[in-house]
Amino acid sequence: MADLQRLAIAPQQIDRQQVFLTVEQQHYLGRVLRLGVGDQFIVMDGKGKWWLAKLTPDISGKTELTAVLEQEISIQNELPIELILISALPKGNNFDEVVRQSTELGVTHILPVISSRTLLKPSPQKLKRWGKIANEAAEQSERQVVPKIRETVEYSAALSLFEHQNLSTKYHKYICVARNNYPLLLENLLDTESVESVVIATGPEGGWTNAEIEAAIATGFQAVSLGKRILRAVTAPLVALSLVTGVLERQKIYSNSDS
Repeated sequence: MADLQRLAIAPQQIDRQQVFLTVEQQHYLGRVLRLGVGDQFIVMDGKGKWWLAKLTPDISGKTELTAVLEQEISIQNELPIELILISALPKGNNFDEVVRQSTELGVTHILPVISSRTLLKPSPQKLKRWGKIANEAAEQSERQVVPKIRETVEYSAALSLFEHQNLSTKYHKYICVARNNYPLLLENLLDTESVESVVIATGPEGGWTNAEIEAAIATGFQAVSLGKRILRAVTAPLVALSLVTGVLERQKIYSNSDS
């Protein structure tokens, strides 16, 4: 089934074995992918489930194509933890790439924030655009789960979501800081006996201010470094999440070999 096309849909589009495709999804399957009645593809509900589906004509005449679920597919491509990214918005449309790359790397939640040095003030339409990008990236990378993207908030409001009294102690929280002598994120992850759910915060162009770093530390975050080189605002999330993913995959492989 590796060669079958994948389509992320909303769970409410499924009623029993019937899949109610939107006009945009019908266009994508029929006109872009050139699939026709009887062709199979994979349906992802973005919540962890996959199905083998088949295109059928809509006998009601309301739409051109509909689909039916033929069988559920057993698959496990997700990381074993919740992985949350807090990212200060970079300039221009660069956050599009942050969403795409972090989805491919397994992030479960994305929190775009406005920091002291943030240059972009996104329009309400951006959230819909980012959601579409996350859907496409989840399809491409064979994710079972489409990351949830929150509405943009001020940095202080994002930190308040992760105060000690509001968050289980199983979370490891890190704020990535450039030009410092903080311990490396990789060393910290490797020194942790069991990496559980992780929150990663990466800054804007120019980095976090000292006050922002201190506020995060006061909220229980550990300040860490991604290395000696200064990374762009769109590169830092990619590097940080890659390190987390690599350690988690390593742990998963080792735990499987021990069982």
